[in-house]
Amino acid sequence: MAYATTNPFTNEQIKVFPNSTDAEIDTALDKAHAAFLSWRETSFAERAKVMQNAADILRRDMDAYSKLLTLEMGKVFGEAKAETELSAAIFEYYAKNAEKLLVPEALPVADAAEGRAQIIHQPLGILLAIEPWNFPFYQVARIIAPQLSAGNTIVLKHASNVPQCAAAMDKLMVEAGLPDGAFRNLFPSHAQVSRIIADHRVRGVALTGSEGAGAKVASEAGQGLKKCTMELGGADAFIVLEDADLEKTVKWAVFGRHWNAGQVCVSSKRMIVVDSIYDEFLSRYREGVTKLKMGDPMDPSTTLAPLSSQGAVDSLREQVEGAVKAGAKSEEIPLDMPNAGAFFRPVILTEVDQANPAMREEFFGPVSMLFRAKDEDEAVRIANDSPYGLGGSVFTKDEARGERVAKRIETGMVFVNHPTMVKADLPFGGVLRSGYGRELVGLGIKEFVNHKLIDVVDIDAPF
Repeated sequence: MAYATTNPFTNEQIKVFPNSTDAEIDTALDKAHAAFLSWRETSFAERAKVMQNAADILRRDMDAYSKLLTLEMGKVFGEAKAETELSAAIFEYYAKNAEKLLVPEALPVADAAEGRAQIIHQPLGILLAIEPWNFPFYQVARIIAPQLSAGNTIVLKHASNVPQCAAAMDKLMVEAGLPDGAFRNLFPSHAQVSRIIADHRVRGVALTGSEGAGAKVASEAGQGLKKCTMELGGADAFIVLEDADLEKTVKWAVFGRHWNAGQVCVSSKRMIVVDSIYDEFLSRYREGVTKLKMGDPMDPSTTLAPLSSQGAVDSLREQVEGAVKAGAKSEEIPLDMPNAGAFFRPVILTEVDQANPAMREEFFGPVSMLFRAKDEDEAVRIANDSPYGLGGSVFTKDEARGERVAKRIETGMVFVNHPTMVKADLPFGGVLRSGYGRELVGLGIKEFVNHKLIDVVDIDAPF
């Protein structure tokens, strides 16, 4: 596995990083375990200082960190700054809330003879975090901030095309004051990842990535009976009911599908519009997409970034061609496109029927699928006709109706009158082939702790 920085705007390879040696991995695990033995005994107040320091450093050096995101995966600089701030907010959230989220819970026992029962939450040990390239800082922050705050230690295997971002997170935590070894970025091969998972000191695995990677890693973790969380793909439904505010809804649709160049697991990929407003929605949506601007991601006027690599462009083009071959109608939006770089013009797919493989696929880029639904019930049926279950949206002026529809959609998250949102104080995760487990807030910090029962019982109590 080659770890290398290739600028998606120029397709220029900037720097190549060597794989970690077996000795480096052994040293990292030795140090992570030694750090765990002391870090788990460190007070919440001391851990909170480190988390707050990390937040403060990210904000202090906002431009430097954000430029790395733009350099390595092509993210528009304004979005890169937003990601850096979101990462800082996550560290700050746990600095302020970790102790409260893990406070021991007294149990209301039925009989006083049962004693004083409580559940305490204790860290497990070393965790392996396997993270993707599309949000190089946010994806790491949302696992290490809660789990370090809980007292665990972490080794990171980041995506091979964002090695400088991975190294920057390593440097960040050292500067923030984290003990030596408590967090370490590695550049392992696939075989070495398996070796890390198998190490008896590694107690859990958190992965964000593809279904294939998730299935392989979950299988290996299962062989060792180790807890894992999986945040995998998504094909979020964007339901538009007949009473929606169409002007605002279309703006959110254009944004929801094209931010981060459409390379978002919770992007608004399937727009399901009731028949009575479908034609008008499509016309307005097309017009909105034509106003996007491709170009240098460091240019403030650019609104549609390149994809992460030329390989991503080629794969997405093959997917679109496959959908068309199976009967879909494809409309490419003729945006002006730079002569170089990993750019992909937006595509709108319509007339995608049940037999089309596109119905079961995730398009990771600026490809929109539009579906016509005769009414609310059919909209829900189409939304649930997917192997994925990550996020989704419902647009309607009747918020109570929106909540009722949201409850019928089989996903981990549904937003009414907004595309799926990522915030420091909201949980994240899905069901079905989108994975299992949750990250962020209290649900996230409790994924990798031992919920231990302690019951103090009178020695003369009956059995």
